[in-house]
Amino acid sequence: MAEKAATNPAEPANVTPDAQAVPRAGAFYARLGALASPGYRRFWFGSWAAVGGTQLATAGTGWLVSELSDSPFNLGVVGAATAIPTILINLFGGVMADRLDRKLLLLGTSTLAMSLTIVLTLLDATGWVVVWHIVAISVGFGLVYGLDWPVRQAFFPALILREQMRSAVALNSILWQGTRVVVPSFAGIMIAWLGTESVFIASAAGFFAMAMVLLSLKVPRTTASAARNVVQELGEGIRYIARQRIFGVLILLTFANHFLGLEYIQLMPAFAKEFFPDDADAASRAFGTLLGVAGAGAVIGTFVSTKLQASRRLGWITIAGPFMLACAVWAFAAAPAYLFAVVAIFFAGLMSSVFLINSMTVLQMRVEDRLRGRVMGIHGITFSLIPLGALFGGAVAEATGVRVAVSISAGILAVIVLVVALTQKELRDLDGRRL
Repeated sequence: MAEKAATNPAEPANVTPDAQAVPRAGAFYARLGALASPGYRRFWFGSWAAVGGTQLATAGTGWLVSELSDSPFNLGVVGAATAIPTILINLFGGVMADRLDRKLLLLGTSTLAMSLTIVLTLLDATGWVVVWHIVAISVGFGLVYGLDWPVRQAFFPALILREQMRSAVALNSILWQGTRVVVPSFAGIMIAWLGTESVFIASAAGFFAMAMVLLSLKVPRTTASAARNVVQELGEGIRYIARQRIFGVLILLTFANHFLGLEYIQLMPAFAKEFFPDDADAASRAFGTLLGVAGAGAVIGTFVSTKLQASRRLGWITIAGPFMLACAVWAFAAAPAYLFAVVAIFFAGLMSSVFLINSMTVLQMRVEDRLRGRVMGIHGITFSLIPLGALFGGAVAEATGVRVAVSISAGILAVIVLVVALTQKELRDLDGRRL
């Protein structure tokens, strides 16, 4: 393996034997790109369980808070309780991903997430749970997620060949977006029939399954460098992003996209109750359906983006994503009827996915492997900005209503995208044929 890595500099130096076993995978997996690598294939299927567990925990806590306290602001507080520690840990989690054993780190995050979910299950099942319990457990989830994301993004390239990177980025998005299709609808049905504690039990089972998959993988250990301390290495990652102008633009635009454009995810329980104010069961089903439809749009957007990535107008396509997302979210917030909202939220999910896949592919294809954990750790702040944006949106919603709050955020995002389109020539000129 060492000889192969030395003779083919296009492949990562830490590629595993499993990643090279492409010819043995058969025609079916070979057509699916990165799934031809056995190690990545196991990791990807295991990640469905872990990401599904994350989505279940998010849906369950959101609905539980809405039952305990009928306040959009409290939904935002719980989101912020997850987001703020996630952001803080994301930064240093990327450094740890570049220094320590990534497999052991992921085992640790899966185990901790499972433990927190079990505690939440017990509190809910016994009837002792109150809002501050959920806030405290959400802080724990935030610490776990802050480490898990950069480690996960730095871990999977060791399981594939370099030419499979585009495929792997798309497949990773499919599992995140695909769980958004299935899991919220499933969670809504479970909540209506069995209560929120059933959702948390299923979530814990997903994290356990991921831990079992990780134990089966054989990957090279990541060794720590004693040359510099953690703060210096984090600074190196920030300076690297600053020097690579397109990295900085894409990451900042992604921050705006998620903070302003996707706050509706965290505020969805309030929207569901807007459409069905007098029927709790119908509202819970609408909650799952709306999130599921947005996820369906995101999955389709993933496939659409893979067809567009080789376009010479990739820059303009990438810019169009968050702008069209803002338009779709505004239409959702202004929807006169439930079915209109369903259609609008589908397009919101689709356009958000097109932007996210294109931007992440550019980052993963161009980043140096030794800095991958740090760059993706900083990029990982993105996903914490959804609940943090919901805190902003929830505060505005308390005074104006949830529809007005989300419309304001969508309008601000549209303005930001127009400024980027007018000022960032390097992004406009991005050619997918030259990635």
